[in-house]
Amino acid sequence: MTKKTWKSIGGMLAVGMLAVGLLSATLAAQTPAAARYDDQIQAAVAHKLAAKKQLSDIKSSVQDGVVTLTGSVDLYQRKLDAAKLAKKTSHVEGVRNLIAVAGPNIPDEQLEAKLDRKLSYVRVGYDITFDYFALGVKDGVVTVDGQDLTGVGRDEALADIYNMPGVKDVIANISLEPVSPFDDGIRIRTARVIYRDPVLSKYAIDPARPIRIIVDNGHVTLYGAVDSAMDKQVAGIRANQIFGAFSVDNKLTVEKDSGQSGL
Repeated sequence: MTKKTWKSIGGMLAVGMLAVGLLSATLAAQTPAAARYDDQIQAAVAHKLAAKKQLSDIKSSVQDGVVTLTGSVDLYQRKLDAAKLAKKTSHVEGVRNLIAVAGPNIPDEQLEAKLDRKLSYVRVGYDITFDYFALGVKDGVVTVDGQDLTGVGRDEALADIYNMPGVKDVIANISLEPVSPFDDGIRIRTARVIYRDPVLSKYAIDPARPIRIIVDNGHVTLYGAVDSAMDKQVAGIRANQIFGAFSVDNKLTVEKDSGQSGL
């Protein structure tokens, strides 16, 4: 190996050693920088928690700017409130929310039925026709799926769930429908043909039982419960008549069958 080659290798090793040294110095500097506010954060978070009667039993600890919350609350909403309070504290890098939700232990079927009744009237008005939420409960953990047109219905539905006694945790899979004049036109036309039909107009009377119309990039899906197989079939026929709709998925369920055949 030539003298020039050895010199080149030595230069590369020196550069590598320098880079490692700089990286180590940077990492070493970051920890004290994050940790130097720990005592200040701890005092501020503890003071905020103590000031809220519903959160006064929650304990907090801080390491490198990350707040860990422990303890228990009676409602899931309180757990979220505590995390939000901690996140808004100056210099906080993150929050680990280990708070347990105590409260009453309600059987899953009973809790799901209560939530279903609550969410039936989560919104009253024009836009309720274009929202859809589906619930499931397992060991007090609520899973809510669905689609919402504006986000208002989603926020109201989640607020009702968060404040329901017995809810231990929430998994929310609610998406917002695309903002599109094309889809809006299909929504309006579909609502008109369905609710102006003499067989289906009754579903516009009770705001808890509309035929829900979800439109996503030209694809129409019908949700909800109807009285008979005939009603489901008529709704599907009407929706399939809409100009511009690429497809129609009729997911209406039949609460009571009048004996008529249908989908």
